[in-house]
Parts: sequence; C-alpha cells; structure tokens
Amino acid sequence: MSSHQHGLRIAVIDKDLCQPRKCNRECIRFCPLARTGKRAIYFDENLGRPVITALCTGCGICVRKCPFKAITIVNLPTELGRDCVHQYGISGFKLFRLPILKVGKVVGILGQNGLGKTTIAKILAGEIVPNLCTEGQRSPEEVIKFFRGTELQPYFQDLYAKKLTVVHKLQYIELIPMYIKGKVIDVLRKVAGGDEAKLQEVIKLLRLENILDRDIKHLSGGELQKLAIAAALLRKADVYIFDEPTTHLDIVERLRVAQAIRDLAARGKYTVVIDHDLAVLDYLADLVVILYGKPGAYGIVSRTRGAREGINEYLQGYLSTENMVIRDRAITFRTTPPERKVSKEKILVEWTDLKKSLGDFKLEVKSGALYRGEIVAVLGPNGIGKTTFARMLVGEIEPDEGTVVPYGEVRISYKPQYVRDIAVKYSDKTVREFLALYAGRDFVEKPIWPDIASGLTLEPLLDRELGTLSGGEVQRVVVAAALLKDAELYVLDEPMAYLDIEQRLRVATVIRRIIEEREVVALIIEHDITMVDYLANAVMVFSGEPGKHGIAHEPTDLKTGMNMFLKEQDITFRREPRVGRPRINKRGSVLDRLQREIGEYYYYVPSQEKEEEK
Repeated sequence: MSSHQHGLRIAVIDKDLCQPRKCNRECIRFCPLARTGKRAIYFDENLGRPVITALCTGCGICVRKCPFKAITIVNLPTELGRDCVHQYGISGFKLFRLPILKVGKVVGILGQNGLGKTTIAKILAGEIVPNLCTEGQRSPEEVIKFFRGTELQPYFQDLYAKKLTVVHKLQYIELIPMYIKGKVIDVLRKVAGGDEAKLQEVIKLLRLENILDRDIKHLSGGELQKLAIAAALLRKADVYIFDEPTTHLDIVERLRVAQAIRDLAARGKYTVVIDHDLAVLDYLADLVVILYGKPGAYGIVSRTRGAREGINEYLQGYLSTENMVIRDRAITFRTTPPERKVSKEKILVEWTDLKKSLGDFKLEVKSGALYRGEIVAVLGPNGIGKTTFARMLVGEIEPDEGTVVPYGEVRISYKPQYVRDIAVKYSDKTVREFLALYAGRDFVEKPIWPDIASGLTLEPLLDRELGTLSGGEVQRVVVAAALLKDAELYVLDEPMAYLDIEQRLRVATVIRRIIEEREVVALIIEHDITMVDYLANAVMVFSGEPGKHGIAHEPTDLKTGMNMFLKEQDITFRREPRVGRPRINKRGSVLDRLQREIGEYYYYVPSQEKEEEK
C-alpha cells in the first residue's frame, strides 16, 4: 500500500485491493491536480501501482472513483503528528504510539486485525527496530531518543543493550510442525536446558502428560498451542509476549494459561498479551490498550487503561480519554437468559442414545433434538468428543449404536475445526473459485454476501490462491464458505478462532440473521464464552474424562446448560452491570463464594457499587 501524510492527513492506496491492470487508472484521470499537470498522484512503474504525494489536497475524488475501493483518505487528531512510530515502506501502513509496559503488570492489547498488533509485538521484542516513519532505517540510539522522557526510554535502552531477554509466543501455532520435529518431551527437555524441576512443573500445569511421547506433526491445534506456551514458560526471560495464547484451548485450559501468565508478571517480568477472548483478557490483564484506526492503513495505540474500564469502553465504542468514537454502536449483552421455545413441529433432526468408540476413546450421547430457529452452543473441554458428535451428526462417521434421524431432506453445511487440510487440498484455487465451488457461482448475489464480505474482510482475498493465505485468512474464507452455503443445518466447529472481536461480532450477527430469517439451525462448537453468550439461545454440554470417556447431554436452555457446564469446570461468572458482559470471578472471592452458595454460576449481576469495590 502507499500513503503520504500531509499535515495530519493520510492518503492510503491498499496494494491488496489496487488492481491497475483491471482499471483505467481513474484515480489519476479524475484527480483535479493531476489534470492540471501537478504530480499529486502518479503511477510508479517500479512499484506497479499509483503513489499519492504531498500535493494531495484530500478532495476525495479518487476515493469515490476507484472501482476497487482501494483508496482511503483520513484526517488524524492533531497530537498524533509527532507520535508516528513505524511505517512499512516509503508509503505504507503507519503505526502511531506504543503501549507503555510496566514491570509486574500484564498489559493486554485489544483491537481489530490489521491495526498493527503483531508489529507492536515485534518492536517490543526487538525483532523490528522502528523507523519512526522516516525513510531508511533508524538506529537504536535514535529510537531511544525518540522515546526520551517516557517509560519506554529505559525499556528500549535495556532492550538494545541486550540487558533484556525476550520470549515471543507467535500467533500461528499451526506452523510449528514445519520448523520443529520430534517428540514433545524431547523438544521441551531441550528448551528446559536441564531444569527438570521446571519442566515437570510446566507439564503438570498445562496437563501435557498424555502427549509427551507423541510426534509434533500429529498434534491437534490445541495441543500445539499448549506446546508453544509451555516452551515460552520454560525459557528464562525478562519480557514475555504472548500473541493469541488462547486459540483452540477450552475455557479451563485458558484459565490455566491465564494464571501462568499472571504468575510471570508477579515475578517481576514485563508481560504483554494480545487476545480476542474478552473474558480471559479481562481476567488476566491488569492494564489494556486499545488499537483503533483503519485496518491495513494505520493503527493508533490508545492511552493505557485498567482492564475493566478499557474493555467496557471498547464495547461501548467510545474512548473517553481520546474523545474518540471507534464504533457507531455499543455492544451489549443479555443479563437474563433467553427462553428456549421448542415444539415437535419444529424438530429438524433428532437422535436416539448414541455410542461411538475411536481407539481408546468412548463417547456416549444422550438422546436429543435440534429445533428450527435455534443456535445451539456446544460446550466442553477439549478431547471430550464434541467434534466426534458433530461428524456423526453430519454423516461423516457412523455411530456404533443408535441412529440420527433427520426430518425430511436436511442439507448440511459443515465447517471443520482445523482448516489447513482445506488450504492444502485447494491450494491452487483462488478464494473466488473456492467460494463458487462450495457455495455456488452466484455467491456474490446472495443477500448475506455484503455482510459476510464486510465482516470477514474478504474483498482483498478474492483473487488470491488459498495456498498463499495465512492461517487466519484461510479461517475467514472457510467460515464464509460455510455460511454462504444454502443449508438447513450449519455445524460450525470453532468458527471464531483467529477472528478479531469485530469479526466475531459480525459473524455472530450474520449467523443470527441466517437462523432467524430462514428458520434453520446452527450447532456451534466454541470456547469463547463471551461469544457463546452473545450468540446462542441453547446449550449442549459435554462432560466426562478428556481423551477417555465423553458424555454428551441433550441440548437445554442457556441458563441450565451454562450452570451445569460451569459447575463441572469449577468456575463462576458474574455480569458487568454497565454492559452486561460475562466476567470471570477470581477463585475464592466474595462473589465466587456467594454464587456457589446460591447455585448461580453465570447470570448473577452485582450492583454497580459492588463491582466498583472489586
């Protein structure tokens, strides 16, 4: 992409959207200054795309004329002029400000994808020396001088003087088997460097006993995530940066990881966490910063806030300190459970008691049914049989005992848990070709296409091959394909993995729209409790012993199901009075003990005064 800042104006041409071979260069032809011979915008033969210069007046004509909507022109707040930290290329994405890190505190980073979260992580890890938005490279001394008088000055002094050791847990854990070979125990033992006591402590903490002798190439996504976190915890460092540490983990595993990260901070470490699970981020972070801006064009780091205040402001869409509106509507949650309306006339599919054995694992499913108009969340720990049940339901595998009974011809759209096999199978297909193959050649004509394309930012991906996409991009494409397919039953296995919070909310809105408008059913396997709360109106709980024996209970109403699930997981949630979002109680706290006594594990709403006291 190319951009130029003139005063406080940024003009951006997104290189992923810009297709000069498919247009008549309307941006140049219609520019008033270019037509008078002034070089406000010109075509750079070396870059193969247009470049906007300092002569641009920001009239916006090129923005409207571009057939691919590749141009953005924005005016930024005055005080940001001196806060530009890093820019990609002579005219690329700009990042403004960095989070202030504090020893002994966990700093959470919250915001959309494409706003610079990974860039921030790389700068703080010393993997990128920020260029301070100037041409060429900057020296470490210049960076230190740039942050003079702030709390980041001593941090960068120590970082560049090699006085700080950094551990950076990367986002895409699916790449691990490409670079690391061998058994889990051998890899961890090598990382531990002979500290057997620490190794055993981490194995016990993350419950890795059952995978120690397994080859890394055979691990699931959740197991790869735990391996990456274990490796980070085993390394001795001063700075720990975790990029999306909860993806593919169940709620109990997420809390174990959260506690481990909090323990690092308590030992006097710098600790940074990037995550989209609001309940877990709220639980583990002391402070948060919010990224806002335009994905792919520029990102701005907000002032530091307390975790509760920051997440509330993010959901309300207004940052008070910056006096900045970041969303045109507030996001609120239900504080009372929705009523489950069932009738025989609305049954789409039902099943008798089912049994299925896979190796040493046995799954028992109690009889139940799915009703038209329902969004059923499937809850349970990893390795308990949720995906096995989904595969039986869609006919991918047969039960050993029992029967699945569809009412009439039930078309099924199935989004599998892990999507890398799809990326390999269709690696030479463009996204457009893949979506046409899966959802029909007329997919762009479907009424929900604009919402899906916008919510999952698909336009820049349409002409790229699946084999060139990142794990998160493939996830967005496969979720879109599943939702675009005309079906009566949508079975979505972890559809929110790798999506940012805005994308999750938009996908949730699209799912609601499909289910309500067409009176069909969605069965969603998901670990993000905040999203389950926002989306579902029924719950199916799985219990038992992970990896050995799973018991699937019949679908039930949200209140009954959440109380059953959370009681088994030994966790209580309360409601944030202001926005209604679910918050995890600290174990042994006053509210935790109270809610256990009254048997209300999920829908308890404390008074505003009690919440302030916490």
